[in-house]
Amino acid sequence: MPDTEISAPVAYTLDSHSLGARFDQIADLNRRAMLASERDDLRLTLTYDRCAIDEVRRIVAAEEACCAFLDFAVIELTNTAAVTVTAPEDSRDAAETLLAALTSRVDSKRAAAAMSSGCCW
Repeated sequence: MPDTEISAPVAYTLDSHSLGARFDQIADLNRRAMLASERDDLRLTLTYDRCAIDEVRRIVAAEEACCAFLDFAVIELTNTAAVTVTAPEDSRDAAETLLAALTSRVDSKRAAAAMSSGCCW
């Protein structure tokens, strides 16, 4: 039997209102606690002040639940918490919009509108 890997469908399960609210939560967290962001193709690493770890974990858990095609990892260090988000190659078009929204520090409703109307999510 061939070794095949089944990946999660490229789908974001929130409606546009909930998506806008989620992006607003992320932007608020980013304004208050994000120290750095680094993008390497389909991999994004966000570094937060360690004092925000509970909120970081809540948002990551929520994102994992509605965006199963992405891989999330949280690493806690002494003074920081790093979140790495990795998208599979077959989600490249959708991932561009989402990864940009995850780094935003401003209102992200335009990204949510674009994703719900013109993107494959």
